[in-house]
Order: sequence, then structure tokens, then C-alpha cells
Amino acid sequence: MRKIKIGQIGIGHNHGGAKMLAVKKFPELFEVVGWAEENEKWVEKRGNNPEYKDIPRLSADEIIEKSDAILVETDVWNLTETAQKCVDAGKHIHMDKPASGTLAEHHHLLDTAKEKGLILQLAYMYRYNPAVQKCIEMIKEGRLGEIFSINAEMSTYHPLDYKKWLTNFNGGIMYILGSHLIDLVVYILGKPQKITPFLKRTRLDGIDFEDNTLAVLEYEKALARVFVSSVEVNGFGRRQFMVSGSLGTFNINPIERPLTVTWSDKEIADKIYEDRKIYLPFEDNTASGRYDEMMRDFYSYIVGEKKNPFTYEHEYAVQEVLSEIIGGVSFNGKNIN
Repeated sequence: MRKIKIGQIGIGHNHGGAKMLAVKKFPELFEVVGWAEENEKWVEKRGNNPEYKDIPRLSADEIIEKSDAILVETDVWNLTETAQKCVDAGKHIHMDKPASGTLAEHHHLLDTAKEKGLILQLAYMYRYNPAVQKCIEMIKEGRLGEIFSINAEMSTYHPLDYKKWLTNFNGGIMYILGSHLIDLVVYILGKPQKITPFLKRTRLDGIDFEDNTLAVLEYEKALARVFVSSVEVNGFGRRQFMVSGSLGTFNINPIERPLTVTWSDKEIADKIYEDRKIYLPFEDNTASGRYDEMMRDFYSYIVGEKKNPFTYEHEYAVQEVLSEIIGGVSFNGKNIN
């Protein structure tokens, strides 16, 4: 089993440290060469975190030179630009989400990676939620029948500092969190025929950004509703991914902490005016290592043991849908500090 030399560019993304911790769990797969961060504020804030203490700090150019694969974990607005430098140099990348910049820039990144035969893995964490994986498996097996509805919610009651940070982005919370759900909807149903966004601003706490948002994705026979809020009390406890088909309904609610899943088919729900369902047991992977399987797959994709089911075309479609919802380019450059 050959080791992949891997480095990390950027420690400004909120999930970057967890990704490095996951990589370090597998020394038989990865040799960590170092990390890079140009913003000294991030170095001061996170550079001494346990995940970075025992590995060298290098320049971004040194990370690119020394690595076979790179974790791109910069501030969100720098993700696509940084990833492009890596793929231009022939490196496989794991890029955190959501992709930044324009659609043209994201398309160019994907085209470059495809032409060079490089792995480009996006860090949409719910792809590795065990209940979401089971739901997709059951859909592919036909156990849900014809899908006609997806109801997806991912809200939080965010603190003031986080809401100030969200003012950086067109679409606000829909761009940052809604992208997780759009990824799954597009994977299951494909690109919608029509998209209608509702991006509302409550201006609670005096912060002016899109903090109360809904997107309706229309298909020939199906509807998908993606609701994301930064101001919902116990929003985390109501995070949901529910898929309804002609043969059954798979409902994850909440999505994690605790992961809770119910299933109903026509045999279980034999009375139409009563709540009839069964609970399906799943292990919540948030405590044990949310990104462990993701990082193992990244290795397997690189060495050819597995094929990435999330194709270049899928990754472009996700960003295209997200871009239409938020109204174009993601970063509006208001408040980067």
C-alpha cells in the first residue's frame, strides 16, 4: 500500500482542522508534509491547534511542490482560486465547500482536473452521513418508488460573530449551508427545470444578510424544498432530509446529534390518518469522525481502488443550481476580517 504525500493549504475554513485530524488517523495511507497559511490572523488563532503542532508550516508553493494531494482549506472566498493553482500543478485536491468565485472559474477548475485525470473531491459532509447513504441506496434499489418530494432543512441559531461573517456572501446562509442540501437534491433528482429562491433578511441583532431562506426546485413531477435559516431557535434539532416516493418515505430528522431515522411504506403505514413508521438504527458518525470515511475515499480515488460517484459534471451542476439561487458570484467582499 503506497502512501500519498498530502499537505494542507489554508487553515481558515471552519472544517480544515477536522480534515487534518482525519488524515492523521491514517498514517498507513497518508504522509503529511505540512500546512500553509498566508493570513497571520489565522496562524495566531489556529496555528497552535493540536492538529498542526507536530507538522511543519510551509509556504503554499512548498506544499504544492512536495505533495501528491492537497487539502484546500482556505477562507471560503479563496477556495477555487487556490484549488486551480493546485490542479494546474498536477495535484489531486480535496476542496472544502462551497466552491467560490464565478461559475466560469469553477467550470475551468473542473475541466482542468478532468483533462489531467486528477481527483477533485468536494467536502460535502452529508455525502458521508450513514443515513443519507442508506437513503440513496434504497432509492437506487427502487424501494422508494418514484420520487416526488424532497424536504430538506439545515438551520441553526447562529451567534453574532458568525452572522457577521455570513455578510461576506451573496445568498448568506443559503450559500454556506444550503449548498449541502442542494448537493444531495441534485444527486438524487438531477438539475431542476425551474428554481425559485426566497432570500429574506430578518435583520435580527442588527445584522443585514440573507438569514431566512428557501429555495424551491421544480422537476417534471417532483418538488424539492430547501430551507435554511441562521435565526431559528433549535434549528440544529430540526435539520431534516426527507425523501418521499410512491412506495415509501425515508425521513432523517434530525440529521445528526442525534441521528434519527424513520421509514414508512404502505405496509407499515396501513392507516392513513395515524402516524405509522419504524425507527431505523444508525450510528451517528459526528463524534467518532465525520470525515474519516471521506478521507479514506479520497485515498482510494487517487490510487484507483474506487471511482468517485460524484462526477465532475455533478459538481458543476451543484454550483450552477446554487449560483442561480444566490444570484451569481458568491463573495461580495464586504467584511473579510
